Amino acid sequence: MAAVTFDKVGKTYPDGTTAVQGLDLAIRDGEFMVLVGPSGCGKTTALRMVAGLEEITHGVLKIGDRVVNHVPSRDRDIAMVFQSYALYPHLSVYENIAFGLKLKKMPKEEITRRVSDAAKTLGLEPFLKRKPRALSGGQRQRVAMGRAIVREPQAFLMDEPLSNLDAKLRVQMRAEVSRLQTDLGVTTIYVTHDQIEAMTMGDRVAVMRKGELLQVATPQELYDSPVNLFVGGFIGSPSMNMLEATLERSNGGLTAVVGSQRLGLGDKTLAEHPALKEYEGRPVVVGIRPEDLEDASIASETPPDRRLHGKVVLREALGSEIMAHFEIDARQAMTDDVRELAQDVGDERSVQEMEGGGETETVMVGRFSARSKIHEGEATEVAVDTHALHFFDPETGLGIYDGAETKGAA
Repeated sequence: MAAVTFDKVGKTYPDGTTAVQGLDLAIRDGEFMVLVGPSGCGKTTALRMVAGLEEITHGVLKIGDRVVNHVPSRDRDIAMVFQSYALYPHLSVYENIAFGLKLKKMPKEEITRRVSDAAKTLGLEPFLKRKPRALSGGQRQRVAMGRAIVREPQAFLMDEPLSNLDAKLRVQMRAEVSRLQTDLGVTTIYVTHDQIEAMTMGDRVAVMRKGELLQVATPQELYDSPVNLFVGGFIGSPSMNMLEATLERSNGGLTAVVGSQRLGLGDKTLAEHPALKEYEGRPVVVGIRPEDLEDASIASETPPDRRLHGKVVLREALGSEIMAHFEIDARQAMTDDVRELAQDVGDERSVQEMEGGGETETVMVGRFSARSKIHEGEATEVAVDTHALHFFDPETGLGIYDGAETKGAA
């Protein structure tokens, strides 16, 4: 096992395209680090530089104490698991797992031991004589992982290994990969576009955008204290609601004016975000996560100045909860960060509205209790947990906290 360290590592292609720039990231020995971000953000390029499949343009990359900038891939003592499995169709499961060991001319007894141990760990013992075509997608991915495990490398590199699996199997395999990494204790760098995978699997998560590292932190810290609008909008599902607002002084405290409505910010909110006092009379972006919204008829103790009024446009009953889509008379925040987030998920309607100057009404999403009796087309009153609100500077996109950089910021 070994730590992996990026020291101002960058990659620029001959045509001038910069895929990764100035990446500073220290991955600890035995850590499960997830690189996440939209398509084209540079996460796979960063992984391929560790693997030796992409040359490093500038900076220093270390595996353990060894600088590996010019070390051939085969000599880096790493193992990579690809999205495509990359199994040999004419070889059995046993032969696929053992292939790399045979190339190294390892003794037959040692190969048998390692393959048997890996097969037992991965639940592949009944399938060792089968060819890949006789396996399910999940079993094929286990074989690909088994081939990596038997090498006993210093680090595992995984490039979206679960993206070819169906939704139910992905959930199962997420848990299996996490358990396996914990049991083996091998330093792992895992690339994914799926922020749910990132949040559920990583010891820490590094969020990238346009070749730059925005923030690296534990999943909970990313969720609670996003460094900027992009991280706040990218982490969380459904994504954070983002509204234009202005802060005004009211009854000795601050109030967020959202369209024609007002949300009182209590002492606890100001204690969490003391720098908000500097924004009195100024515009801000207010971020509200769906789980911090509730049907006010259920959250009856919520005071009137902590509620929003709207109209239900869609009700998605999921059994354990209701996804309530409701329209309010307020503007969606319109920044480059928000626009890129909308483009990443293919929300062309929001992009067009932003480019057209925006609408005066915004559809928000709330994660309501299954006890809610809301109906489509009817007015609704929504309770807002103002203690959990997020605030961002509309010009810089940075989170507004205590005037200093957010913890975990890159």
